[in-house]
Amino acid sequence: MGDYIMIPADLGAFRAYVARPTAPTAPSVVVLHEVFGVNDDMRLTCDALAAEGFIALCPDLFWRQAQNTDLRVDNEADWNAGLALYKGYDRDAGVGDIVETMAVAARLKGASGRVAVMGYCLGGLMTFLTSARAEVHAAVEFHGADTEAYLGEAPAITAPMMLHLAEEDEFISKAAQAQIAAALCGKPNVAIYSYPNCHHAFSRHGGAHYDPEAAALANCRTFTFLRLHLT
Repeated sequence: MGDYIMIPADLGAFRAYVARPTAPTAPSVVVLHEVFGVNDDMRLTCDALAAEGFIALCPDLFWRQAQNTDLRVDNEADWNAGLALYKGYDRDAGVGDIVETMAVAARLKGASGRVAVMGYCLGGLMTFLTSARAEVHAAVEFHGADTEAYLGEAPAITAPMMLHLAEEDEFISKAAQAQIAAALCGKPNVAIYSYPNCHHAFSRHGGAHYDPEAAALANCRTFTFLRLHLT
């Protein structure tokens, strides 16, 4: 079980869930959520990272629209609320909020100062944008929808990056996946993994398309990658 802290920002402050490892010193991972906000899935993701030896923080990306968003994936009204927040989300301002979260993550008690960013869907896209526009020590993107619209920023990404793509993703077409691969596969700092027969959010805890084998493989690859570049 984690707790919550407040992250200062230009127009106030926003909440972030924090899970801590037992180690006295550890690197940090900023976890960026899907359209459902800081919900059970994201808290479980942070708790899993803490169990692997990382300080994990999941900030409320939607705080400028609605404070403390925590939506269920099995509820139609929550889906509609999340999609509305997604459509109104200011991605440029969001990068600034993520940078502020990274700065706090680097200064937390017990933090080593090394910080990675890891995100899912909207959070995956924001991982890509943050890696292109700010300094990160490592980045992991899970099925970042709309990434193909920002591939012109790919040359600016110099940190180690790992991408996980589901081959049957209904929100990232095969053509879009090919564009992403073409733009990034030549970069020595980027590794792309594709998961056959998997759909969007295949690693979401208890999700409709959850694939336990693919999720375990993606998570194992992610933990190994983060240890390599943060410790």
